[in-house]
Amino acid sequence: MTLPPSSAGNAALFRALFDTAPDAMIVVDQDGRIVLANPQAERMFGYGPHELHGLPVETLLPERVRHAHQSHRSSYMANPRVRPMGAGYELTGVRRTGQSFPVEIGLSPIATDGDALYAASIRDISETQRARQALVRARYDAAVGQVSRLLLESPSYEKAVDNMPSLVASTLKAAAVAIFFRDAHARAWNCRGASGIEPALQRALCRELSDAGWAGTDMRLEFDGSNSPPPDGFERVRELLIDARFMGAALAPLPDRYEPMGLLLVLSRERDGFDHDKMHFLQSVANILAAAAQRSRSEEQLAHAQRLDAIGQLTGGIAHDFNNLLTIISGNLQLLAANPPDDALSLEAMESAARAADRCAVLTSKLLLFASRRHLKPQAVQPARLLSDLHEMLSRALGERIAIHMECPDGLPAIDVDPSEFDTALVNLAVNARDSMPRGGRLDITVRLESADEPSSTGYIVFHVQDTGMGMAPEVLAHALEPFFTTKEAGKGSGLGLSMVYGFVKQSGGRMSIDSQLGYGTQVELWFPVATEMPLARPEVDVVAPRVGSGTILVVEDEPEVRRIALAFLRSLGYATLEAEGAEQAFTLLREHADIDLLFSDIVLGGGMTGVELAESARRLWPRLPVLLTSGYERRAPDVKEAALKQFSLLPKPYRKEDLADAVYQAIHGDRRHPPGH
Repeated sequence: MTLPPSSAGNAALFRALFDTAPDAMIVVDQDGRIVLANPQAERMFGYGPHELHGLPVETLLPERVRHAHQSHRSSYMANPRVRPMGAGYELTGVRRTGQSFPVEIGLSPIATDGDALYAASIRDISETQRARQALVRARYDAAVGQVSRLLLESPSYEKAVDNMPSLVASTLKAAAVAIFFRDAHARAWNCRGASGIEPALQRALCRELSDAGWAGTDMRLEFDGSNSPPPDGFERVRELLIDARFMGAALAPLPDRYEPMGLLLVLSRERDGFDHDKMHFLQSVANILAAAAQRSRSEEQLAHAQRLDAIGQLTGGIAHDFNNLLTIISGNLQLLAANPPDDALSLEAMESAARAADRCAVLTSKLLLFASRRHLKPQAVQPARLLSDLHEMLSRALGERIAIHMECPDGLPAIDVDPSEFDTALVNLAVNARDSMPRGGRLDITVRLESADEPSSTGYIVFHVQDTGMGMAPEVLAHALEPFFTTKEAGKGSGLGLSMVYGFVKQSGGRMSIDSQLGYGTQVELWFPVATEMPLARPEVDVVAPRVGSGTILVVEDEPEVRRIALAFLRSLGYATLEAEGAEQAFTLLREHADIDLLFSDIVLGGGMTGVELAESARRLWPRLPVLLTSGYERRAPDVKEAALKQFSLLPKPYRKEDLADAVYQAIHGDRRHPPGH
């Protein structure tokens, strides 16, 4: 700007133009002091007439930038030039009250006959900036909606995550974006999707994030000499990004219940590239990603539970039919054993078949336990007693190369479990641990008390089983509880060990968790509710000879061969027998024979009525009639209820003659009832 030669008219014109300019105008001298200010400048900054005169221009700027502005001002005055407004040179102004506001300025040197002067036109761009922010936020909101829609409409959560980094990068105009997730054991990080980051850098960041101890809070990092040092553990992360020519980074956690499941990382080639709106957008996207991951995880768990339930139902049905067949095989072998053959070869064949039948019975027992359909006999037992009973057994099962360490604090409350099935479950876990430590190792079994989340519960006793074996890969761990799934060689495992443990724990009202990783061994936790009753003292072992008896027993069984075995056993024990293949025939015999001492019926009968319904109907007509039920799968019929089943004694199939003798004797004499008509 060049002032015309001094004259009263020109000065008046200049003053009028200066005072009526729509923007704030100030003129400063070589020392940076204000020598002239128009009314718009005084109103904008909150000063009265002529109060700005003589003040340093830095008075109108925030205190934190005044020193830096002096340097910039000196540089400009050394090389003055016209810099029009709108050239992107924005500052923050400060009113007299201390309120800051965004401004845009234009600069121009003024040529005079005397000292050099400099004019600055200043415009308050608060409204303009708010409009820009509104547009930016609208763009961010639209992107958040697109992220949500993509995750909802995508057929696969993994595919949706693959597309997320490029969407976030384009929205923020960022140089690079990556999504990292912790593995299932929260030990390591994995990159699940990236845009603008080389694979080598992805792998390096995964390694460093695993060691950084990130606390899960949002974080901004700037990489220049003036900023504060990075948080503890992030020095190496910062070095990696600087080497890759990134000048700034923002991390947003993917929240989960206890700790973040992952993080969203955005990288910039510029410093100070992440304002509040960008960080809010990043955290919104991270929250949506976390919610989608949790939903995907819940869907997988539900599908797994449904798969286990379907397999359990199928398994229970198979076990029921198989137990009927075993009853026939085992029963016939026992009948033959009553008159053993003379030659040793035939006798050995019979004994071998009997041993095979017993092993099959154990297998079906495991199948039923996995299916949670086998009838357990829980009782209140102290955890210390359970472990003391197990120690010697485990020592024999695992051998000398496995060191066993058990720790159970004194005074822990009891749990309601079937002791024999608990032993079987722990032995299964121990054998699995042994097989994963072919060169030896260590097995730790510790017990602790955990408080309950729900007010109605008294807490849990947790059995923690940990080995130093090879561990399981994620794809193996995902199928570990499925029946018949095994990684062992053919003939060395049935694949029922862990599934049997799972079924036992679930049926006992508890829960089970497995944590394993290749090279880090396996940890299994069994959670059992604290018992509501005090444990009973150990019962005295009472050895009773096989019981024989007298009287008439009505046998109701729809499988002819199973019925034949039952009749043969009972007759050899001294009982008279009547037989029926269904409920209708059984009622006819009950009406015709007043001297029946016991109703012995299978639970699952043809003809639409179960053995439980038959027993209930018979008891209504003959209240003192003793009843004994049997089944290979007592809950196969959908209308058999637990409460109804508990009214009667139950003999599981397959049974030995001695078991049948004891059960019949107890049913007849333990109830102290008389048969109908007496």
